[in-house]
Amino acid sequence: MNPPIYIIDGARTPFLKARNAPGPFAAGDLATAAGSALLARQRFAPDALDEVILGCASPSPDEVNIGRVAALRMGCGNQVQGWTVMRNCASGMQAIDSAMANIQSGRSQLVLAGGVDALSRAPLLFSEPMVRGFAGWMAARSLGERLAVLRKFRLGHLAPVIGIMKGLTDPIVGQLMGQTAENLAWRFGISRDEMDAYAVESHRRVAAAQDAGHFGEIVPLIDRDGSIYASDDGLRRDASMAGLAKLKPFFDKKYGRVTPGNSSQITDGAAWLVLASEAAVARHGLTPIGRIVDCQWAALEPELMGLGPVHAATPILQRHGLGLNDLDLWELNEAFAAQVIGCLRAWQDDVYCRERLGLPGALGAVEPARLNIDGGAVALGHPVGASGVRIVLHLLQALRRTGGKRGIATICIGGGLGGAMLVEAL
Repeated sequence: MNPPIYIIDGARTPFLKARNAPGPFAAGDLATAAGSALLARQRFAPDALDEVILGCASPSPDEVNIGRVAALRMGCGNQVQGWTVMRNCASGMQAIDSAMANIQSGRSQLVLAGGVDALSRAPLLFSEPMVRGFAGWMAARSLGERLAVLRKFRLGHLAPVIGIMKGLTDPIVGQLMGQTAENLAWRFGISRDEMDAYAVESHRRVAAAQDAGHFGEIVPLIDRDGSIYASDDGLRRDASMAGLAKLKPFFDKKYGRVTPGNSSQITDGAAWLVLASEAAVARHGLTPIGRIVDCQWAALEPELMGLGPVHAATPILQRHGLGLNDLDLWELNEAFAAQVIGCLRAWQDDVYCRERLGLPGALGAVEPARLNIDGGAVALGHPVGASGVRIVLHLLQALRRTGGKRGIATICIGGGLGGAMLVEAL
C-alpha cells in the first residue's frame, strides 16, 4: 500500500479574464503572489520545502523553468529545487501527481505543487516568410544581397501569428479545441440550447457561490497602480438563454453549436497546494485538510479529447468499487459545455461504455447536485496550467463545507488525454 499523501492547505489567485490585451500580471507574478500568501500562513518556513513543482502550458521566454523562478521569488532559498511540468490542460494536476510520486518514493516529504498560466500574454509570432526574411537579411553580406531579400518582401508577411491559436490547435488532427467539442456535440446529439443552458447554470452557480463566500481559497492581487483584484472577473451575472442565443458559432461557423458563451474563457490565474507525507505532518505539527487517495491518466483520440475525464475517472471508480453517485461531489473542468455534457452522455451510453470502457453496460447519470456545485470554467475561466489544481483544491473545500467525504476532480486534456484524482476530506 502506498503511503498517504496529505493536503495541508491551498490557495489561488482570482481568475482574470483576458480582454484582448496583456493582463496586469505575468505568470510569474501570479504564481509568486498566490504561493507567497499560502506559505506565509504555514507552520514551516519556505526553505523547509523539499521542492516546488509548477505546471505551466505557456511560460513566457523570460520565465523559462518558471517553477524555479517562482520558488526563488517566494523566498524558498537557493537549496529548494524548483521545476516545471507540462501536460497541457492538466499541467497543474501533473505537478500534483509528480509531487505524490516523489513523496511516495521517499525522495520528498514536503512539496509545494501548483499550476499557472497568463494566457492574455501569449505571444504574437512572426509568420514563417517574415522569419525567413529576417534570416536572409542577417546573412546578407552585400547591398545587392539585401536588395534581393527586400524584393521578396510582401506586406502580408507582417501579419502576426496568434500564439494562443496555435497552442489551442491539435497538431495531429489539425483541429482547434473548440472543434473537438463540436465533434462531441455531433457524436452525442447535444443541442445548442443544451449547451447554452449549461453555461447559464454555470454562471448562476458561480454567482451564488461568490455571494455565499464559497471561494475562500482566493488570495487578492494588487497591481502596480494599487488596483485590487479580489474575485474572479469572468462571471456574467446577467447570463441568459436570450443573451447567449445572440452569439454566433466560433469554430464551425456554418454548422456549429459551440460559441464563446458556452466555452471556457481565456484567463490568467495560478493555484497551489501544500502536500506532505505522514512524517512531514508529524515533524511540523501540521493539520491536513484532506488526502489524495488515487490518480489516473488516460489517452484517447485527439479529436475526442473532451471525453478524457470519462476514460480517466472510470478506472478509479472500478478500483474502489464506486458508482458515479457514490461520490459526494464531482469537479469536472468545464472546457466547453458540450464537453461536459458529452462526458455525462458517454457514461449513460450503453454502447460507449461496453466498447470503449470495457464495462458490461452504461454507468448511469451523475446527479446534477453532485457536479460542479459552485459552477466551473465556463464562468470562471480556464488558465490552462492552473485549472487542474483549482478543481482539486475547490473540490476539497466544497467537500469540507458540505460535510462530504469523497470526490473526484477530473479534466480533459488537449492532445487526447484525461486526468482524474480521487480525494478524501479530513
